[in-house]
Amino acid sequence: MLRRRLADALIASGRRAEDAQRLGAACRRYRAAALVAPRHAAAHLNLGAALEAAGDSVGALHAYEAALAVEGGNPYANYNVGRLCFRRGDTDRAERLVRYALERRPEFPDALVMLALVLDSRKKYAESAASLEAALRLQPVSAGPWYNYGEVLWKLNRYDEAEIALRRCLELEPRFVPALHLLGNLLRSTSRLADALAAFAAARRLEPERFDLESVQLLTLSLGDALSAGELFARHRAFGERLEADVPLRLASPHAVAREPERRLRVAYLSCDFNRHPVAWFLLPLLERHDRARVESLCYFTGEKPDEVTLQVRAAADSWREAHALTDAALAQAIERDAVDVLVDLTGHSGALRLGVFARQPAPVQLSWLGYLHSTGLTRIGYRMTDARADPPGSSDRLHTEKLVRLPHCLWCFRPPYAADHAAEPPCRRNGHVTFGSFNHAPKLSATVRRLWAAILLRLPQSRLVLVGVPDGRAREGLLRDFVAAGIGAERLTILPRVSVGEYLQQFDAVDIALDSTPYGGGTTTFDALWMGVPVLTLAGERSASRSAASILGALGLEEWIAASDGEYLRLALAHAADPVRIAALRGSLRRRLRTSPLMDEVAFARDVEAAYRDLWRAWCGQRIT
Repeated sequence: MLRRRLADALIASGRRAEDAQRLGAACRRYRAAALVAPRHAAAHLNLGAALEAAGDSVGALHAYEAALAVEGGNPYANYNVGRLCFRRGDTDRAERLVRYALERRPEFPDALVMLALVLDSRKKYAESAASLEAALRLQPVSAGPWYNYGEVLWKLNRYDEAEIALRRCLELEPRFVPALHLLGNLLRSTSRLADALAAFAAARRLEPERFDLESVQLLTLSLGDALSAGELFARHRAFGERLEADVPLRLASPHAVAREPERRLRVAYLSCDFNRHPVAWFLLPLLERHDRARVESLCYFTGEKPDEVTLQVRAAADSWREAHALTDAALAQAIERDAVDVLVDLTGHSGALRLGVFARQPAPVQLSWLGYLHSTGLTRIGYRMTDARADPPGSSDRLHTEKLVRLPHCLWCFRPPYAADHAAEPPCRRNGHVTFGSFNHAPKLSATVRRLWAAILLRLPQSRLVLVGVPDGRAREGLLRDFVAAGIGAERLTILPRVSVGEYLQQFDAVDIALDSTPYGGGTTTFDALWMGVPVLTLAGERSASRSAASILGALGLEEWIAASDGEYLRLALAHAADPVRIAALRGSLRRRLRTSPLMDEVAFARDVEAAYRDLWRAWCGQRIT
């Protein structure tokens, strides 16, 4: 008993030291308490907390484990060990310990939040949300759980509820930048681009040095029609200037690679999307068809969510690097150590920002391709790979800091990721009217395209429009409101949220003509529509992203489905809708047309890309060394 009282006195002294921010003194008091009364769990728990506050997570875990060893039923010991196990990636033990803590103390808000995080990591989102709801009933004025709740609701596609949770978080903690960032992403996904930009701007005012916040603004601006092509490029160029001014030009100078024009090239691809994502699907044919005698491929995966597609990409590459945990500087060093000759950015501003790697210029030849259909704004990314339809010579070049490298056929190589048959006949044959469809993501449904589609429906009063991928709630209500205001009855619209892959593909059978969005058009969805026998009408604008479908359609010889102006878009929609025979013919021929086109010639595409890499490499080899 005397030892316990002495230990308690030492613990009390340690807490006073901790309150005064004297962590070293606090740790000494707690260690002394643990020596005096080694079976006193409180001494070990307090020592663990102080060590953790001092940044010693390993020591903290040992202290918490000691508390657990002497009092196995202690809810705080179970919780703390479980929490640190989760941080170290041991989710099995973390879940077991946190659940036991809650058995011993059901009203334990921190443990409920921890359990929610574990469940979230296991993609058990509904269970995670339920655990957070229990925590918030006990602790409704804590900002952190509201943020976690908003995040899991977002993953459950419960967007309106997620917005409420995030706004509640910001009421409690207005300077909570992660909540502003996530709110901006949520608002963008529900087509509220102006509100999203306001959220990102608020976050940048709090943390102006963060380039990732500026990057998501650029992506959001690219989706909308608020800026001209020139203004949008100016914003990207300004971003690039700031980033390049902020980071050193190169890790080592000159690059320590052999300037041999014809030797085997080491080509590296960097992306966060080597998983179930269009970037991976479009990259796989190239990786698998690379001429191994001429090209050695490396993949740097900066994402956190591997899946079965990740395994395919990894198997197709000659070398694989897990790079998520590396800083931009460390990743650039790794790339330079790997003696990469050609480094390809597949993300740009469309995902986890890693342009800081390219700003350090770890490879002699750097280029952007596929993931972001716009200039990155960086001059240290020397090139962007595209084609002449997506980026016509003489007009697109002025909107890039990179030099445009145009492939001879198309910037895309399509391999259908899913097996699916399509209906033999278009629905207009049985319905007696044409059904248009949109399969592009909701943020692409700009004010301009809504106006154009309403004009088409007004001119064709029997026609219908199916829109797939619009979240329920405010996004759906806003879309309906805009069409009704333009004189289109709600009964003429079928608006569906994101659906399973099988349901998504089935929806093409209900559509005669797919309408591409503007100013940000469709790439993957254009291929999907064509593969399912549905022709696509597109409006080719000034921006690269508005010409992606034009690139695909042009490669198929479908020039009559590419409009050059709003008026022509309307005229072509009416003309094609009046030609059911042509629609039916395309339904039966588009898949065959794709198979026999350059768009699915994987070997030829790989040779075209390799030739482009070789030309750029030869140009670098021919430069004078300064």
